[in-house]
Amino acid sequence: MTNKIIMIYASMSGNTEEMATAIETGVKEFGAEIDVMDINDCPDVQVLEGYAGILLGAYTWGDGELPYEFEEFYDDMDTVDLTSKVAASFGSCDSFYPKYGAAVDLLDEKLQERGARLIQAGLKVELTPEDEDVVACKEFGRALASEVLFSKQEG
Repeated sequence: MTNKIIMIYASMSGNTEEMATAIETGVKEFGAEIDVMDINDCPDVQVLEGYAGILLGAYTWGDGELPYEFEEFYDDMDTVDLTSKVAASFGSCDSFYPKYGAAVDLLDEKLQERGARLIQAGLKVELTPEDEDVVACKEFGRALASEVLFSKQEG
């Protein structure tokens, strides 16, 4: 198995995309390889099986739903086995809504349900990432890259 990481995300206002860019920077700074794609460009959920590390990013829509463009992918995740994969999720959130960052929680739960090992709880950023959020995103990426490269050496 490759030690590459895949990141798939959905962004409407650009906030989650900004997070994705910072996370990608962190992954690359650590020395890991990463493929990044918008959920709309993802061929199918089976792509996840070809990577050692998985990063999923989504903003929370409405009162706590996944973005519509992520719904089919999320449902199709029931067909993949992510055992031995290292994973994490992230997304921009809005504390105006009663369920803060619920899409990130849904992705975390689905990743675990499919056998992936979460490196940490999903990363949630309030609306537009500020400087300290960008730093946190880079660290989030480095942490996942570290786990992928370390677990490959152990395996």
